[in-house]
Amino acid sequence: MNIKTMATSGIIAALYVAVSMLVAPFAFGAFQFRISEMFNHLIVFNKKYFFGIVIGVFITNLFSPLGLYDLTFGVGHSLITLSISILIGKVVKDQLWHMILNTILFTFTMFIIAIELHLYFDIPGSLFYETWYTVALGEFVVMAVGIPLMLALNKRLKFKELI
Repeated sequence: MNIKTMATSGIIAALYVAVSMLVAPFAFGAFQFRISEMFNHLIVFNKKYFFGIVIGVFITNLFSPLGLYDLTFGVGHSLITLSISILIGKVVKDQLWHMILNTILFTFTMFIIAIELHLYFDIPGSLFYETWYTVALGEFVVMAVGIPLMLALNKRLKFKELI
């Protein structure tokens, strides 16, 4: 990993943490709108953003009231879902379609976070789907709103070339 990639990854991680902390009351739990999740769309532009995003999730989850659960499940969710998105990018070359699929993918895989919440809060199994729905809805909103924002930022910043 070259210096430019390391520096950019550090900046992405810092931005992820800063944006998450701005909305900290809404960044954790069953009803979450972690605005920084829109940074997951960076993977569409260049797979090298993977490290910055994952490091950002890790550092943010150090501040989570769910502790080790969020470090394990939250970081695991990001590792798995970003990896699948990279694989999708090998087939889907259009950025808009890749971002739409990324949004659907991240929304669907929020079942991982629903499992975490059920284990941590010892929620009855019958409420699993409701928990999955609430965390998935928050993820969908953030990721969907992030599409036009990230596309607009890309026109100015050229994400593919930054890292």
